[in-house]
Amino acid sequence: MTQYRFPAPSSLLRRSAGLAGVLAAAFALLLTSPGAASAAGGLPPADQVPVGDAWMGSGVREEQTPPSGGIGIESHGDGVQGIDVSHWQGSINWTSVRNAGIQFAWIKATEGTSYKDPQFNANYTNAYYAGVIRGAYHFARPNLSSGATQANYFASNGGAWSRDNLTLPGVLDIENNPSGSACYGLSQTSMRNWILDFYNTYKSRTTRDVVIYTSPSWWNTCTGSWSGMATRSPLWVAHWTSNHTPSLPGGFSVWTIWQYTSSGTVSGVSGNVDRDKFNGDRSRLLALANNTA
Repeated sequence: MTQYRFPAPSSLLRRSAGLAGVLAAAFALLLTSPGAASAAGGLPPADQVPVGDAWMGSGVREEQTPPSGGIGIESHGDGVQGIDVSHWQGSINWTSVRNAGIQFAWIKATEGTSYKDPQFNANYTNAYYAGVIRGAYHFARPNLSSGATQANYFASNGGAWSRDNLTLPGVLDIENNPSGSACYGLSQTSMRNWILDFYNTYKSRTTRDVVIYTSPSWWNTCTGSWSGMATRSPLWVAHWTSNHTPSLPGGFSVWTIWQYTSSGTVSGVSGNVDRDKFNGDRSRLLALANNTA
């Protein structure tokens, strides 16, 4: 279990000579417990995320590039805009999200081999009825089981696909391990095989090519800049930068989706949310959804 450190409330500790003071201090600490922080929407440190609590981008913080005098993040708000969410965003007003100009969203469905996001069913259904083109994503934990096992779990718990104008193919979120060895203890060859195993299994279950979400540094380090997925999967690149275009992982020459910030805001979502951009117009987004590209 992740351990958290909280500052002791010194004013209470000074009054803790008697039993009443001790109980008061314990109560104050309880109010700042991890559960209370979670209820308030706080996020654990990116390198202390228990299995199940990872969010898209929790392992790519090193990708952020400070503004260099060029364009600001806000200038990325043109084109076809999207967001990605998990239970960390709490209850979402999807009608407000759609009215704010968000056309697509990927929603966390599963992680590892046994975790399903508690907000997935509500998010997936409500996004659909609000007219948001949505899909599901799986946060990979390659150290827990094979790619095939996790692809099957994903496809059976939210990652399925249907041609209905509003369902995107599933996403394999493969990034820096947020709670251990960056490459999950796998060699570059083993990681390539794991990803291909996931891809092949997911495609056999859904007929769709899974979308790969990753960051340049993780992909280059943990797969050796592998080009093996470039002709198979659309690329969703995580690169939080003020530049006009993102850096790409080795082996890829084009991006389909770009996660350009983790600190965006959207009407209908409390607090910060990841903001994304599609590389094309709405007709191309619909082609991706309907597998007519």
